[in-house]
Amino acid sequence: MEFTQWIRERTDEQLGALVSARPELITPVPAHLEGLATRAGSPSAIGRALDRLDRFALAVVETLAVAGSVDKPALGRLLERAVDGEVPLDDALDRLRALALVYGPDEAPELAPGVRKVLDDPAGLGPPVVEVFRHHPPEQLEEIADDIAPGTEGTGKERLAAAMAEPGKLVEEVSPPARQALEELAWGPPSGRVPNARRAVRVGTARSPIEELLARGLLAATGEESVSLPREVGLYLREGRVHRDLSPEAPPLEGSERSQQLADRTAAGQAFTFVRAVEELCERWSLDAPGVLRTGGLGVRDLKRTATQLDLPEWAAALVVEVAHAAGLVGSGGSVDGEWLPTPAYDTWRVRPTEDRWVTLAATWLHTDRVPGIVGERDERDRLLNALHPDLRRSSAPEVRQATLRVLAAAPGLAPSRESVLRRLAWEQPRRRGPLREQLTDFTLREAEQLGFTGLGVLSAPGRAVLAGSGEAAAVLAPLLPEPVDHVLLQADLTAVAPGPLTSELARWLTLAADVESTGGATVYRFGESSIRRALDAGQGADELLSMLARHSATPVPQPLSYLVADVARRHGRMRVGTASAYIRSDDPSMLDQLIADRRSTPLRLRRLAPTVIASRTSRAALVDSLRAMGFAPVPESLEGDVILTQLDARRTEGLPTARAVSSFNGLDPDVVAAAVRAMRAGDARRAPLEAPDGSVPRGPATTTISALQDAIRQGVRVWIGYLDSQGNATSRILEPARMEGGYLTAYDETRAAVHRFALHRITGVATVT
Repeated sequence: MEFTQWIRERTDEQLGALVSARPELITPVPAHLEGLATRAGSPSAIGRALDRLDRFALAVVETLAVAGSVDKPALGRLLERAVDGEVPLDDALDRLRALALVYGPDEAPELAPGVRKVLDDPAGLGPPVVEVFRHHPPEQLEEIADDIAPGTEGTGKERLAAAMAEPGKLVEEVSPPARQALEELAWGPPSGRVPNARRAVRVGTARSPIEELLARGLLAATGEESVSLPREVGLYLREGRVHRDLSPEAPPLEGSERSQQLADRTAAGQAFTFVRAVEELCERWSLDAPGVLRTGGLGVRDLKRTATQLDLPEWAAALVVEVAHAAGLVGSGGSVDGEWLPTPAYDTWRVRPTEDRWVTLAATWLHTDRVPGIVGERDERDRLLNALHPDLRRSSAPEVRQATLRVLAAAPGLAPSRESVLRRLAWEQPRRRGPLREQLTDFTLREAEQLGFTGLGVLSAPGRAVLAGSGEAAAVLAPLLPEPVDHVLLQADLTAVAPGPLTSELARWLTLAADVESTGGATVYRFGESSIRRALDAGQGADELLSMLARHSATPVPQPLSYLVADVARRHGRMRVGTASAYIRSDDPSMLDQLIADRRSTPLRLRRLAPTVIASRTSRAALVDSLRAMGFAPVPESLEGDVILTQLDARRTEGLPTARAVSSFNGLDPDVVAAAVRAMRAGDARRAPLEAPDGSVPRGPATTTISALQDAIRQGVRVWIGYLDSQGNATSRILEPARMEGGYLTAYDETRAAVHRFALHRITGVATVT
C-alpha cells in the first residue's frame, strides 16, 4: 500500500491526532491529503517527529530501518534479544502509526517514506556494504572480490555484496588485533579515522591490522582519513542483535524523599524573595541606572554591583536581571548612550498581588529562549557574554526547561539527583542529547530552585501549575506566601529591623530612606545622611519622614534618628544648583563664602556673580555630586528655578522593551484541527468551490455580526458573510466558523475550499445559508 493512500484511508479522528501531534504539518494547511503525505515525508518534518520519540519507540524505528521489510513477529523477536522481559510492541507501533512514521497493516509494518534517509547510523550501525563501497573504483572492488570470493561470477560490487552477506568466515580469519579493532566499532559509532585510508592493499600484502580489514572489505574507506564498518559486519559482530540492551520503560528516578508540604513552603519563600529581588532591582535602577554597552549588554562591573546590592551571587543576579528584562519590566533607553531603566510596564506589575507577580516572572522564565546561565562565558570568537547580551538566546532552552520540570513532576515528593534526571531525559528524547542539553538541564535545576519552581529539589505545587499552563497557579501560591508586615522596629543605633517581609509600599519607602545592611530572617535597614538626603531629594519633607517612621514603627522614633532627619533637612536645599553651564545660588551668602574659601572647590572653576550666586563651568550633575562630596547638601533646580525631584518612578524607558519571550505551545485548538482536516478532505476530493449566493453582500452592526458568528461556532452551522478585501472590495464567502479570538475569525471557507483567518473588522455582516 502506498503511503499517500494509507493517509487517505485514515479516519478524521486519526488525521486530527496526527496533525495535533505534529502541528508543523498544517502550518500552513496543505491543499489536500496528498500534500499532507508529502509534507509528512519531508526530512525536516521527519526529524522533528523522531526527536519526540522515547528510546524504545526510536529503537523500533531503527530496527525496522536495519531489518527492512519484516513482519510483526520477526520484529518482535529482534527486539526481544535486547529487552529483558516483555516487549510492548503493540503500544509502540500504535504510537508510531499515530505519528505517521510507520504505516501499513498491523502484521506487516513499514517505515514511512523518507525515514530511513533521515536516520544517521541507526542503532550505531554503518551503511550496507553496497552503499559504503559505492564510490570505490571498479578495479579496486574487483581486487577485493578476487581475494575474498575467488571464482565467483558478476561484477566486483555484486561479488563483494554476496561475500559480505555472510561475513563470518572473513571476520574469523583476521588476526586478534584486527578483530579487536572491529569490536571497537561494533556497537558504534561505526566510523573511525586512519591515515591514508584509501591506500591500495591486497590480502597477501597486508602488513597491519587495518590493512587486513581494508583488504577483506571488512572496513571501507569513506574519505582520505576515515573508514566505516559495513552494516553486515556490524550485525555479525553483534550476533544478530540490533541493540545491545534496551528498556521499554523509563529509568526510575533516584534521589531523596522530601515532605511535599515542606517543599511547597520552601518554594513559596523562594518565590517571594525572587519577586522582591526583581522589585528592588527596578527601584535601584530607577535611581542609578547602569549604562548600555555598545554590544547591547550590561557591564561586568554593573552586574557585580547589582549582585552586591541584591545580596546574591552573580549568577543569581544575572537571573534576576534577565527575567526582569524578558518580562518587559526592564529595557534600554533609545539614545546612543542608553541606560537600563524600568519600563512603564513595571509600574503596572508592581501594584499587583505578589502571587500574580510571581506567576508572570515564572511563566516568562519557563518560556523564554534566553539563557542567563551562560553569562560570563565566551562565545566562539572568544567574546565575553554579558548579561542582557543579544547572543544569550538558545532556541532549545524553553523545551529543555519544560522537559526537565516534567521529569520532576513525575516524582512527587522526590528530589531526584542530577544524574537521575539526565538519565531520564536521555531515555525520553535520545536524539537530543549533547553537551548543550546537559548544560541547560543543570541551569534549569539551579534556576528553578532560585525562582521557587522547586523547593528542596522537589517540584512545588505552584510550579506544577505554571508548568501545566493552569490559571490556578496564583491561587495555589497565595496561601503559601508569608504574610507581609506593615511595621518595623526602630533602634537607637539608627537602624530599623523588619521582623518579616514588608508590604510593597513600606519596603519601597524604606529602600528610599535607608540602606539595607543585612538580610535573612529579619532585614536590617540603616539610616544615614545620604539615605535621608535621598528621601528629601524625592520630595519628602522632614515632618513627612518622621510621621511615616512613627506610623510604621512598633517602637517610638529614637531621638538620634529624629536629630539626624532634622539636621539633614535643615541643611538640605539651602544651596541650589542650576545651569550656566551650572550655577550655585543660596539665600545665605556666608555659605557661599565658605564654599569659595574651600580649596576643594578649585577644580570646579567657580566665579562669584553676586552675593548669593556663583557660576561654574562644570555640568549641573557633576557640580551637585562634587558639592555633596564636600559635605554640602545642594538640590538641583530647573531653568525656571523649580526644584528637580528625583522620584523613583520618574525615570522610565520610552517605548517597548526589546526582549522577546517564546510563547508556549499547549496544543492546537480542536476546532482548528477539525477545520484543517475538513479542508484537506475537500481538496483531496477535488471538490469545486461553492458559488456565493446572489444578491448584495450581508451588512449589519458589528455587535450583531460578532454575536451571529459566536452562535454559528457553538451550533456548528454555515454562515454567509460579506468581507472587504485588501483593496476595499466587498466579496461574499460561505464559511464554517471554527474559532474567534484576537480580532480574527478562523473558519473553513467553502467558496475557496481552504481554511482562512478573517479580520473581524472587515466582515460587513452575517446571514444564514439556506
